[in-house]
Amino acid sequence: MFQGLAAFPLTPMNEHQINERELVNLIERLVTAGVSSIGALGSTGNYAYLNRAERFRVLQLAVGAADSIPVMTSISALRTADVLQLAEDAQRAGAQAVLLAPVSYQKLTEEEVYSLYEHVTASLSVPLCVYDNPVTTHFHFTDELHARIAGLPRVQSIKIPGMPTDPEKAKERVNKLRELIPSHVTIGVSGDPFAVTGLKAGCDVWYSVLGGLFPKLCLRMTQFALEGRAVEADYYSVLLEPIWKLFRQYGSLRVAAAAAEIIGLTSDPGLPLPLQPLHPTARDLLKPVLAEFESLENSF
Repeated sequence: MFQGLAAFPLTPMNEHQINERELVNLIERLVTAGVSSIGALGSTGNYAYLNRAERFRVLQLAVGAADSIPVMTSISALRTADVLQLAEDAQRAGAQAVLLAPVSYQKLTEEEVYSLYEHVTASLSVPLCVYDNPVTTHFHFTDELHARIAGLPRVQSIKIPGMPTDPEKAKERVNKLRELIPSHVTIGVSGDPFAVTGLKAGCDVWYSVLGGLFPKLCLRMTQFALEGRAVEADYYSVLLEPIWKLFRQYGSLRVAAAAAEIIGLTSDPGLPLPLQPLHPTARDLLKPVLAEFESLENSF
């Protein structure tokens, strides 16, 4: 499951409840497109703003609607004890893999992060993906730490953040990490604007925010990049630059939430307070871009 396009859908919600019907519709849209895997309760899925019971319910719905497509879910939390409980919930709900970032309030040391993954992998019966997300966690993995963690049981993928835009430097980045980790551990790129660069540089999977909304378009980009069809992959990446620009300026979650509402996939932006919806000026910039993307999505 750690190959191709891993699509991360939103969790439609308001301050009072999760919109279960809209969540199922989003999952079914990904199933119809035939994505490689589904990332429920990623950062785009608002996992950090949901309690344990809410996370379990979202995962139940996602697994139930995913048909034969494997579902991965975040088990990140501040305390290792809570992470272990979430890991149990994930396995009980039928998730085929878990995603773990070293979130913290107090800054973590390398040994503390290694200990976290050591404790969790010791009790898992499903694969684990390491989530390297320094913008959110404020923890910066070294390649050497990745190598140590990748040697633990059940670790099967590393989700790395954005990389150099220069193709040769991107290849160097991926190759350096690959030389240090076991051959069965895949490398995935996150940060959608870097997706095509990362896939062309040797990443195995795109962990995608936009794939949760436009799975057919993102799947085609992924396939082109992995097949070495660089011209076609670059064409779509350049075409998506207006939304990449909005991602960089406002954050991918706010943009994705607004996009889902604009194209009718959700009934409201779905951002828990204190997060605020995308500014009206940015929404006006987004609308014509989405019309073009919808046309492409429907043409595949």
